[in-house]
Amino acid sequence: MPMTVLTAAVTLLYPLAIWFGHGQVEPRWLAGLLLLAVATRLPALKLSGVARWSVAGALVLMACAAWSNLLLPLKLYPVLVNAALLAGFGYSLATPMSAVERMARLRGEDFPPVAQAYMRRVTQVWCGFFVVNGAIAFATALWASEAVWSLYTGVISYALMALLFGAEYLVRLRFKRLHHV
Repeated sequence: MPMTVLTAAVTLLYPLAIWFGHGQVEPRWLAGLLLLAVATRLPALKLSGVARWSVAGALVLMACAAWSNLLLPLKLYPVLVNAALLAGFGYSLATPMSAVERMARLRGEDFPPVAQAYMRRVTQVWCGFFVVNGAIAFATALWASEAVWSLYTGVISYALMALLFGAEYLVRLRFKRLHHV
């Protein structure tokens, strides 16, 4: 539990720390934040192929920032996170059980085919979200100010994610009612 809280705090505060640190702290020292973000996630990760590539990518970004002393590699971390989530969710679409269904089954429930199809569609929606969110994070990293990048990656993207969660929850309630699931 304490590690989960630390992981959430580091993840949420990462863009703000980069923004506040910009101009005050050299990027090579800010790279330590990325190392902390990766280190707090390691205990919770099943080191699947996607997770290993994600950790490796974060370490490469950290090394690039430390070596070059540039902020850009640190600003690309949210892009990497979206790419890793897209890879995981997208890969699941090529398997019999989608990522959303796999998460739903953690509660021990069994689902009829109509619900499985719905969860596959939700997984596709999340894939679309990760593409758009990652593209915006990439564009803000390259062409926007640190303030705009921080606002998007540290506030707006989380608000959009919460909005998608909420909208899907409402659609799911209607789906359950219509299909008696």
